[in-house]
Amino acid sequence: MKRVIVAAALALSTSVVQADDLDLIGSLSQSQFKALSKDLTAAFSYKAGAPAESLGVLGFDAGLALSSTKLENTSAWTAAMSSGDTLDTLVVPKLYLQKGLPLDFDIGAYYLSVPGTNLEAWGGELKYAFISGNVALPAVAVRAAITSLTAQDQLELKSRSLDVSISKSILFVTPYAGVGRVWANSKPLAATAVASSVDISETRTFVGVSIQPLFFNLALERDSVGGIASYNLKLGMAF
Repeated sequence: MKRVIVAAALALSTSVVQADDLDLIGSLSQSQFKALSKDLTAAFSYKAGAPAESLGVLGFDAGLALSSTKLENTSAWTAAMSSGDTLDTLVVPKLYLQKGLPLDFDIGAYYLSVPGTNLEAWGGELKYAFISGNVALPAVAVRAAITSLTAQDQLELKSRSLDVSISKSILFVTPYAGVGRVWANSKPLAATAVASSVDISETRTFVGVSIQPLFFNLALERDSVGGIASYNLKLGMAF
């Protein structure tokens, strides 16, 4: 867990070239478009960002999250951006909200618009802690989520995901881990696009830690979709 925290901090603090508008997607070949779509799926599919245990009926968590994704298909990004810059890491800020419901259910959502680009996305989740956890037992939960990403008149990518996670609180520190599957459909929107839509199906794994003293919440997480890693930092108010 210590290695995850250190790696997340380093990845999120590294100075990188930020993405420009993805306004040349229509010119990508089929292989380039699929490669770009795999990176986008890893970066924008729903991140857990929280332990398995439920927030409870009165529980509430809201704030800012930041993720840094190490891109595997940099040549496709260069071809898709009019700036011609080489991009190897995509940093994505987002606003998030999670709310506890009765019967150990939680709902959540996020919204983001990547600065300096035409990328905009939202996502939603429903989580059920079918083992709520106690002093002796860990919590275990299943989560279903959806996301929708657009690159203004260039691309539309929708994803669905399902995962199972486990967590165990130790005072105000809660380590957690999970595994699941992500399915995505990505299609170019330009009328003159060379490529056609692609379907993506990848395994997701994640490990993280949530630290929640009083009404403050900090979560650090490493998420991997099809081997493409994202490091996520979440800061919020929670109770």
